[in-house]
Amino acid sequence: MSENEEQQAEEIEVLKSIYEGDENFKQLDPKTYQYKYVDGEKSFILEISWGPTYPEEKPKLNLEIFYNQSLLPPVKEKILSIVNTEADQWVGCAMTYTLFECLKEKVTEILAEQTEEEVIARVEKVAIEQTESKKPEKKDQMSKSQKRKAWDRAEMGRGGEKPRGWDWVDIVKHLSQAPHQPS
Repeated sequence: MSENEEQQAEEIEVLKSIYEGDENFKQLDPKTYQYKYVDGEKSFILEISWGPTYPEEKPKLNLEIFYNQSLLPPVKEKILSIVNTEADQWVGCAMTYTLFECLKEKVTEILAEQTEEEVIARVEKVAIEQTESKKPEKKDQMSKSQKRKAWDRAEMGRGGEKPRGWDWVDIVKHLSQAPHQPS
């Protein structure tokens, strides 16, 4: 086991013990962790993924999660700049806990820029763009004669044979009209 793997295994144990019972912390796999930050009704999730040489390199930081779709771009940039600045100081050391904690102290300040009016305006803009780009496709409607010709062509392709059960509707109709004879 390499030194990086040993440090990662040790950090996993530490994170599990620290965040045991914390519903905002989630371990997706042995090298990917998420933490949910909440300030009133506003919230976001930071995902940290370790590379094979972590902690000798910075972990991958991810805010492009479905949960964060309403986060404004300036807010995302601010979060990433804070966490990247902190990560630069801790290269070579276990830093996942430190990165999660550095944001905890600044959540109110970060989310102050996340105004509901801007979020609503952004959501409406995206909705308008989506409705404009979606134009219903017009399906070609076939007339009865076109359907009949297509059916005849299909029969010709099979050597004039009709597929098995082609007239089952007629049989059911016939049987339903026949008088019932008690036995």
